Amino acid sequence: MSPLTWELFGFVVLAMFALDLFQTRKDTPSLKKALVWSLFWFALAFVFCAVIYLYWPLMAPESSYTRTDASVAFLTGYLLEKMLSVDNLFVFALIFSQFAVPESSRPRILLWGIIGALALRAVMIFVGAELLAQYHWILYIFAVFLIITGVKLWFADTEENSDFASSKLVMFFKKHIPFDDKYHGNQLFAKVSGKTIATPLLLVVIVIMFTDIMFALDSIPAIFAITQEPFLVFAANVFALLGLRSLYFVLQGMLDKFCYLQPALAFILSFIGIKMFLVGTKYEVPTVISLLTIVAIITLAIIGSIYKNRSQQQEIQD
Repeated sequence: MSPLTWELFGFVVLAMFALDLFQTRKDTPSLKKALVWSLFWFALAFVFCAVIYLYWPLMAPESSYTRTDASVAFLTGYLLEKMLSVDNLFVFALIFSQFAVPESSRPRILLWGIIGALALRAVMIFVGAELLAQYHWILYIFAVFLIITGVKLWFADTEENSDFASSKLVMFFKKHIPFDDKYHGNQLFAKVSGKTIATPLLLVVIVIMFTDIMFALDSIPAIFAITQEPFLVFAANVFALLGLRSLYFVLQGMLDKFCYLQPALAFILSFIGIKMFLVGTKYEVPTVISLLTIVAIITLAIIGSIYKNRSQQQEIQD
C-alpha cells in the first residue's frame, strides 16, 4: 500500500468523523434524521468499494490482490463488521439503561466509544497483520477462538448475565476515583462542594470503551479470515463504525425485535472460524462465497425476526 494512499485515507477518515460529529452535535437526533444519515453512511461504504475497484492498482501497486479481489474483500469485511457492530448496539442500550443515562448525553458517549474503538482496532489490526505475516499458525488460534465464541453465543443471554452497573470494573473505578451520583449534562468532571469529581458519564464512557475491547477480540480475528491486507481490514472497520451513532437512534426502539440476530451472529462467527482453518488449503472458501453467505444469513435473520414479531402480534390480537 502506497504511503500516499494511507495519507489520503487518513484525511478522508478525519473528514468523515468530523461530519458525523457535526451532524449529531446537538441533542438526540430525530428518527428521520438518524435514518437518513444511517443510509448515507451505508451508501458511502459502497461508493468507497467502487473507488477501490477503479483505483486499486494505483492505491496498492505492489499488492497481489486484483481490483476485484480487493473490492470484494472490503465489501465482505464491511458487512461482517457492520453485522457485529449492530450486536454492539444491544449492549450499549443495556448499559445506558442500567446507568440511567439521559437521552441528551447518549450521542456524546457513543462518540467517545467509537473513537476509542477505532484507536484500539487500529493497534490490533497492524499488530495482528504483522504477526500473521510472520506466524501463519496464529490463524488457527483465531479460528478456534471464533468457533468457541460462536458456540457460546448460541446459549448466551446478554440481558440476564451482564450487570454492568455492578461489575468488578465499575467497583474498581468507584473505589479509586470519587464519583458524584448525579449527571452534570455532558461533563465528565464537575465541581461539587468546591471539589472536582468525576460524573457518572465518565464511568459510562469507561464501561463502553472496555466493552469495545471485548467486541474487538471477536471482530478483528473474524475479518482476518476475509483478508489479511491491513488497509482493507482497517477501512472496513472505519466504515462499519461510521454512522454507528445514527444507527443506534434508528434501532433503539427496535433492538428487542431482532430476535434472530444472536443465532445469526453465532453462525457467522462459527463459519468464519471454519473458513480460517481452511486458509491456504485446497478447500479454502472463496471470499465471494463468504460474502454471499453473510448476506444470506443477515437477510434470513431480518426476515425471520419480522415474521416472528408479526406472528406474536397476531396471537396477542386474537
